[in-house]
Amino acid sequence: MLKAIPKRWFSWDFTIMEDSKPVSDIDVSWWREKGLLTVYGIDYMVYREGLMSGDFILELDSMVLSRAKKPSAFHRSFLIEHAGKQYTLRAKSAFQRAFLLLDGTREIGLLSPEGIFTRRATVEFPEELSLPTKVFIIWLAVILWKRDSDSAG
Repeated sequence: MLKAIPKRWFSWDFTIMEDSKPVSDIDVSWWREKGLLTVYGIDYMVYREGLMSGDFILELDSMVLSRAKKPSAFHRSFLIEHAGKQYTLRAKSAFQRAFLLLDGTREIGLLSPEGIFTRRATVEFPEELSLPTKVFIIWLAVILWKRDSDSAG
């Protein structure tokens, strides 16, 4: 199980913990939907291909490792392609910040905030996904949380 912990009170940057040890950092750019994921000291770029549209990309040394499409502007979900498989990340409900990870229609993972007033989250994803891919999926959820926060303010 992973824990996503904000680095500062109002920050969208996170430290990802596994068994109480930091394993990754998510640094979200304040400019556009891009950032840097550092996993065990290795930097991965995450970004959106276009300015207002296009796929979200996880990249290492100019090689695309995973990609996510947002099928609808009106739903909090992504179709994620990784290692020849497709997964869906979608909001658990319209009124919650929790996200389900699906393989087809089968629920295989959950990303859930630890409380209503916190950005801390518990993450349970299958072992078959690499840690960089898990962190990429967490980053996608953070992007949606940030969009919701920005539109509410």
